[in-house]
Amino acid sequence: MNDTLVIIPTYNEAHNIGRLIDILLSLNIGVDVLVVDDGSPDGTADLVKQKISANPDRIHLIEREGKLGLGTAYVAGFRFALSKKYTYICEMDADFSHNPTDIPRLIETVKSGDADVAVGSRYSKGISIVNWPLSRLILSYCANLYARFITGLPIKDTTAGFKCIHRKVLEALNLDKISSNGYAFQIEIHFRAWKAGFSLKEVSIIFREREEGVSKMSRSIVREAVWRVWSLKFKSLVGSL
Repeated sequence: MNDTLVIIPTYNEAHNIGRLIDILLSLNIGVDVLVVDDGSPDGTADLVKQKISANPDRIHLIEREGKLGLGTAYVAGFRFALSKKYTYICEMDADFSHNPTDIPRLIETVKSGDADVAVGSRYSKGISIVNWPLSRLILSYCANLYARFITGLPIKDTTAGFKCIHRKVLEALNLDKISSNGYAFQIEIHFRAWKAGFSLKEVSIIFREREEGVSKMSRSIVREAVWRVWSLKFKSLVGSL
């Protein structure tokens, strides 16, 4: 077992998951992989099981019935990582919008002590996004400005889903209190970690629109993020975070 676990939530990622796992296992830093699959009808979990048969010690799978959401998938992954004594826990998408070869830079930022949470950022050095329509770029950029203004978070990419977290951060957070389930989940993790006194550092990445499959973005996800920042801010002010 390695000291680093990469958590990948999936729903209908059969086109991507096998190749992504292969790349992650080939990284010379040594990482293990946990896929949390929400009952993908396209056979994503079956492909992961094939990979497990060849690497049972490095690949793990949590199968869930139905689409239970991004936030609960990551919380399940966090609990698994803590139970298995992993020190460095990473998040990433399955669709290659996050470049798996950037994982070592995120891990090194935490291992070196530069930060407790290393955030793969699309906005720390201007805008580093490829192949997004202008409307979505404007929505994302403005959403991050909005979240930063309300919460005071010291990072530009508050909704980033590509990161490395030291286990001490997750041990300090009450995972039962995490209630966000869409992109607001990323804001909540960053906010709770920051308010608990942990350091966050952005690592610039190039984010690319997914290569295969369909985006999971929806209006309900946007609405949740809009209101969740106010909830987090209020809870922090009254000491109930």
